[in-house]
Amino acid sequence: MTDDLLIRGPAAAEQRLVLLHGWGADADDLLDLGEELAGRATGVISLRAPEAHPHGVGRQWYDLQQPEWPGLAGARQHLRQRLEALAETLPLERTIVLGFSQGAAMALDVAGELPVAGVIACSGYPHPGWRPRSPLPPVLLTHGRTDPVVPYGASEELQRLWRSAGGESELLGFPGGHTIDPALFPSLRSFLQQHFPRPPA
Repeated sequence: MTDDLLIRGPAAAEQRLVLLHGWGADADDLLDLGEELAGRATGVISLRAPEAHPHGVGRQWYDLQQPEWPGLAGARQHLRQRLEALAETLPLERTIVLGFSQGAAMALDVAGELPVAGVIACSGYPHPGWRPRSPLPPVLLTHGRTDPVVPYGASEELQRLWRSAGGESELLGFPGGHTIDPALFPSLRSFLQQHFPRPPA
């Protein structure tokens, strides 16, 4: 472990799952989920957001409370640099990025422009003015239909934008709120298994 990420799984893994936590959480928030979904053969890296949360607990990728989110541009650049640095030990083509809430918005915005194998975005939302650009990795979206924090319609808009740019996407809604529904874990595992590259024969 270092200050800005947590690592689980085999050191010489041939595929990797990168986790981006939500606003006010920390790198350990999604780690158990990542390990459960990825299995023992996949490396799991959970990134810690760069900024302290304004309420004093947890972290943030940028400050959601500031009008027009002035920290977003810097957050994009910082995350892109971190993902590209990870590619020095394992190609991004063997990496899938999973984000929750603010982490999902960052995953789609930044990882969607990199040659990753796929993106899973849970309870996410589109950044203002964001337009995905092809070529795009496949995306799996999940969202609670009664989410009181990020409306379900945000993921519907994400899917619309992704598909309008020629990307492949699937949206799984569930009867719940701002969470990752365990009932969808089989679908998340299936996405990982489907889109991780096949090992060479």
